[in-house]
Amino acid sequence: MSNIDHVALFLIILVPLAGSMLTMMMPADRPKDVWYFAIVVSLLSLILSIFVFIRYDYAVGGFQFLQNYHWLDAPVDIDLSLGIDGIAAPLVLLNGIILFGGVLISQKISHRPRDFFVLLLALGAGVFGVFVVRDLFFLFFFYELAVLPMYLLIGVWGSSTDFGTFLRTKEYAAMKLFLYLIAGSVLVWVAILAVYVKAADAGAPTFSLATLGALAANGRFDESFQTWVFPLFMVGFGILAGLWPFHTWSPDGHVAAPTAVSMLHAGVLMKLGAYGIIRVGMVILPEGAENWMPVLITLGTVNVLYGAISAMSQQDLKYIVGYSSVSHMGYVLMGIATLDRIGVAGAVLQMFSHGIMTALMFLLVGAIYDRAHTRDIMVLNGLFKRMGVTSSFFAVAGLASMGLPGLSGFIAEVMVFIGAFRTYLPLAVLAVIGAALTAVYILRLLARTFFGETDPRWEHLTDASPIEKAVGGAFVLILIFVGIWPEPMLRVINVGVHALPGI
Repeated sequence: MSNIDHVALFLIILVPLAGSMLTMMMPADRPKDVWYFAIVVSLLSLILSIFVFIRYDYAVGGFQFLQNYHWLDAPVDIDLSLGIDGIAAPLVLLNGIILFGGVLISQKISHRPRDFFVLLLALGAGVFGVFVVRDLFFLFFFYELAVLPMYLLIGVWGSSTDFGTFLRTKEYAAMKLFLYLIAGSVLVWVAILAVYVKAADAGAPTFSLATLGALAANGRFDESFQTWVFPLFMVGFGILAGLWPFHTWSPDGHVAAPTAVSMLHAGVLMKLGAYGIIRVGMVILPEGAENWMPVLITLGTVNVLYGAISAMSQQDLKYIVGYSSVSHMGYVLMGIATLDRIGVAGAVLQMFSHGIMTALMFLLVGAIYDRAHTRDIMVLNGLFKRMGVTSSFFAVAGLASMGLPGLSGFIAEVMVFIGAFRTYLPLAVLAVIGAALTAVYILRLLARTFFGETDPRWEHLTDASPIEKAVGGAFVLILIFVGIWPEPMLRVINVGVHALPGI
């Protein structure tokens, strides 16, 4: 390993975290300088995320880029232990891509831009931290660092939605999101403390995921303990993943958030919940996971169907994408719950694919709203003639959402379906019906909003800005590249999935 390998994961956390702190010291009356600085910080984060993904040796597998920084002595025994495996590597890359894209398209933030980028970079640092730490204490610390800025980012810089008698203020959405996610965090923290106490009783008082995994493998966590603790992790992390019926914070949060925050919210923040179920629940409580997976896959199937049906009934463009995210996270939860190699690998690939796809959709919805000042699909008609690039990019994202062959969503969904058909056949059939419903609302949306007759009131609209086109174009290329050649991504994911207990 090179010298940079030894510090790469530490830097991937430090760069956005230090960037957030340094941004606080910049002059508040120079918004362009703040934006340029945030671009530099997020670009460095992107470069580091690409570096660790490319340098990950899938032929060796396991955790790599290992580094340990001692923090607290026994009996508490807490270390900042860093490392990534084949599951974390693509998610680190995903966060780097979307954080950079979100910063780039935020040049129009005029209200307290310095504070906005302080919180946005802190959120990005928290997400990186969750994906690269191997200690439960620090995993929870970074988990909270990723979640808490959302309250202010939505409450201060968000927007309220009003369709006639339907009113959802940004303050309502921010508070709802905050309460739901804090409730989930409480469940996770209770479960972490229970695991720590149980490990201490077994003679190993530690938060180390590696040590806790070894204890579980050696039978030191009995089945009854795993069975009552695993649902705390499943529901606690599942709330952030949009698990039904605890999902209602998510569409409201999506709609109220500014564009960059919506991109990070749907693109990576929801993935933390699914990742937590895999990294914590499945690794240290494998018997509990096996006992509760029938419940998780049932709820995941409800996610798929409920999200798709709800998206069909919306007239706010952002609510459609928001409920679509709930539906697609259902595929992720289903894939995890199969405990099947192909199904779980498909779930991880779906996390990456959905992250890029939904970030692209929210970017484009933001571009439309900036110009039309409405997201009502009942009045947005025939936008293609005035916003050709935006419409084309949205069509690609929509087709990826449908699972069109040649785009990244196809192979991910096929793998989830294979895993589900091999383990829970009736639910797999329902999931396929959910995919058909996705095609209904996506094609209807494309036909009406983008490719229908142009309403004269939209003759003045201009297409996306050069920056929005560049970011959107990059996302489109990623969707196509992974769809046509998923092997580079899957060979990394597979080595991580194969190492999971019980897979």
